[in-house]
Amino acid sequence: MPENYEIVEQEPVNIVWLKRDLRLQDHAAFHAAEQAGVPYRIVYLFEPTLIAHPDTSDRHQQFCWQSIQHLNQKLSVYQRSVDVFYGDATTIFEWLHQQEKIQTVFSYQESGIEESWKRDIAIGEYFKAQSISWKEFQRDGIVRGITDRKGWDKQWFVTVKQPVIQNQYSENNLPALDHPFALPHTLHKKLADYPSSFQPAGEHYAWKYLCSFTEERGKRYHLDISKPELSRNSCGRLSPYLAWGNLSIKQAYQHIKNHPNYPANKRAFNGIATRLKWHCHFIQKFEVECSYEHTCVNRGYETISYDKNPKFLEAWKEGKTGFPMVDACMRCLHATGWINFRMRAMLVSFLCHHLALSWKDGVYHLAQLFLDYEPGIHYTQFQMQAATTGINTIRIYNPVKQSQDNDPQGVFIKKWIPELAGVPENFIHEPWKITALDVDAKEYEKLQQYPQPIVNIKEAAAAARKRLWGYRSLPAVKAGKERVLKTHTRPNRPSMV
Repeated sequence: MPENYEIVEQEPVNIVWLKRDLRLQDHAAFHAAEQAGVPYRIVYLFEPTLIAHPDTSDRHQQFCWQSIQHLNQKLSVYQRSVDVFYGDATTIFEWLHQQEKIQTVFSYQESGIEESWKRDIAIGEYFKAQSISWKEFQRDGIVRGITDRKGWDKQWFVTVKQPVIQNQYSENNLPALDHPFALPHTLHKKLADYPSSFQPAGEHYAWKYLCSFTEERGKRYHLDISKPELSRNSCGRLSPYLAWGNLSIKQAYQHIKNHPNYPANKRAFNGIATRLKWHCHFIQKFEVECSYEHTCVNRGYETISYDKNPKFLEAWKEGKTGFPMVDACMRCLHATGWINFRMRAMLVSFLCHHLALSWKDGVYHLAQLFLDYEPGIHYTQFQMQAATTGINTIRIYNPVKQSQDNDPQGVFIKKWIPELAGVPENFIHEPWKITALDVDAKEYEKLQQYPQPIVNIKEAAAAARKRLWGYRSLPAVKAGKERVLKTHTRPNRPSMV
């Protein structure tokens, strides 16, 4: 070797790996990357394995893509942008490490499905083998590794009351990265084609919705929360932004609790603040046991067999059950990606109790439709409404009563079911009772396009009650109840927000 030959040591590079945390403020991973004093890149991965999973739909990927575009607009001031990759995580990080010596990867912990958990285990092993440090930060008060809920509530309040991180960004001095993991053309085109009927994505819109809630919309939150039409305005509508991380729970909680309008709207504002805590409570359940995606919370219910009824399932999915409130909610979900909580619970109840189908038959369908799909909430809530926990109150929502109570004039129903637009109010909740003498011939002919009820609601509910209470008495379910109580209930939890 010539005496003047000099070995140049490769300069280290850090990575901020974005997942469900698509924002620039109150972001611990970005803060740590800036504090480290090492040049860093920002990456987001569209992973084929996760995209192909049955819980995922185009609207989820589109929301993330649009959020990234908004990030890039703000990051451009610092000559930064999010590098988007299409491929499996280990393959991409192997390639990145070959190009530049990765020193540390910063990210948030993800309380995701088993597929993402396996991904994290595999990438963690790769990082360890390559001596790459992986620093994961706690998300929204969700604690990894706990086996019970002792002290969880108290610690949650400590977490959400900590100062919001005011991120400051340095200018990037790394060259642009040319990589072979570009999005397929068809996927790229699909991601860019985001329907205007969905809530707009990104950190800017998250704050716009939050501020409009505290300034005006939230005054009637507690009054309209169960009503499918009025709740579209008076509910927070923050769920997509929380699910994909355009907004942190801490930001939302502190903004609501500290807002000048709080004293005049305590009941409404405390109501949504309480639900921010519930949000984390259910994700914490899933963090402990992500098998809830496909396995009953109470394992005793795994011993129960369910009949298959493709016609019932298809009618439920398409909004053609003959029950106006069920069908209007499902059609609204297809078009907009959002309905209020009460109506979500009714959809699950109708599927599992009136139609007597397994929760597993419908859980992925709603996951795909919900723009605010959050695994930790979706599977735990779905099972709670399906009565497979063995500890929660059994609720069988009567879709006719829900319609009468929460959409008395049928405004929401007529909006989403044009076949019923001309039906008189006194028949809108039970259109099957209309005869040719009750409406004019044209409206009656139009009504014939709407299906008859696929079940007798009273008989189906009675059979469901008998069936569900019978399940509760099974030895396997009783045994499963003890495990659930020990793992997921919160002793002496604080009741005030």
